[in-house]
Amino acid sequence: MTPVQDPLEQQEPVTVDGFDVLDACHRQTIFTLGKLAALISRLKSRGADAEARAMAREIVQHFSITARQHHEDEERHVFPKLLASGNPEIVQDVLRLQQDHGWLELDWMELRPQLDAVAEGNEGYDLDGLSKGAQLFTALSRDHVALEEACIYPEARARLRAGERREMGREMAARRRMSRGD
Repeated sequence: MTPVQDPLEQQEPVTVDGFDVLDACHRQTIFTLGKLAALISRLKSRGADAEARAMAREIVQHFSITARQHHEDEERHVFPKLLASGNPEIVQDVLRLQQDHGWLELDWMELRPQLDAVAEGNEGYDLDGLSKGAQLFTALSRDHVALEEACIYPEARARLRAGERREMGREMAARRRMSRGD
C-alpha cells in the first residue's frame, strides 16, 4: 500500500472539496499507524537499521505536521458549525473530538522523542515504552477517525454548501503553502 497523496499538494489552483482532503488525511493516518506497528515489529527483530530509521522519519513527519494541520482544519472548518447546530448529540461528539485532539497531542509528545531516537539511529529508545505508547495512540487515533467518518463528517457535509467546501479547500491549501514558505 502506498501513502495517500494530499490533494492540497498539487500545484494548480485548488478547487477541491475540503472534505476530500480531510478524507485523504484519514487514509494516510491509518496507513501511517500501520507503519508504526510495522516499525515496532522491525525494531524487535532487527533493531534501528536503515529501513527502521526511514520509517521512523516518515511517521514523525506525518504526525508532527500533516496530522496537526488536519486537526487545525477540523477546528477551523468542521467543528464550529456543528457546535452551533443545537443538536446535543452532535455537540457532545464534537466536544469529545476536541478533547481527543488534546489527548492525541499529549500522546504524540511522549512518542515523538522515542521515534526521533530511532530515526537518528540512537539506541536511547525504550522499545517497551514505545510499543505501549503506540498501542494507546493507535487505538485513540482509530476511534477518533471512526467517529468523524461515521457521524461528524456526514453531518458537516450536509450543513456546508459545495462552495463553502471548496473555499475550505482553498483556505487549507493557502495555510499549507504559507507553512512551507511557498
